[in-house]
Amino acid sequence: MKKTRFLLMLVACVFAGLSFTYVTSEFETSDNWPRKSKRVVGTNIGDEAPELAFAGPDGKTLKLSSLRGKYVLVDFWASWCGPCRRENPNVVSAYDKYSNAKFKKSKGFEIFSVSLDKNKEGWKNAIQRDNLKWKYHVCDFGGWQSKAAKIYNVRSIPASFLIDPNGIIVAKNLRGQALHLELDKYVTKL
Repeated sequence: MKKTRFLLMLVACVFAGLSFTYVTSEFETSDNWPRKSKRVVGTNIGDEAPELAFAGPDGKTLKLSSLRGKYVLVDFWASWCGPCRRENPNVVSAYDKYSNAKFKKSKGFEIFSVSLDKNKEGWKNAIQRDNLKWKYHVCDFGGWQSKAAKIYNVRSIPASFLIDPNGIIVAKNLRGQALHLELDKYVTKL
């Protein structure tokens, strides 16, 4: 008799536990229940983009977080990188096309260029020659030991991260037409 009662109580506890787990997981994924999970800061799609704060060509510090509210392309490149320089016309084209576009739930589009250069003059000359007309250019002149490259785990360039207005990475390594197609998803009017 005691064994039967014990087994019935054990089965009841297991079902109660399973029911609670089901209800809890349903609420955690429901739009009607606030999530309490913390965002992961990292470089995967869905992660909150790590902060970048480095000197621009004039020596003033520029922060990625100052662009919150916009879609931002974080573009890693260098003046000495042939594939980067060949991709720059596409990045300029995207800037021209989308910098004045109307975006869903966003204040617009901006580019935050991060150079892996070691030579300041070479970097500044490449910005001018390639007509990289946006104002967010940074470099710590560390080359492959760049702090920004380490933060974003960049091991080859060109490399890019598209960040949404909330600071979340929504796409990576967009080149050529893929960059335009991804940005088109978020535009309401060009």
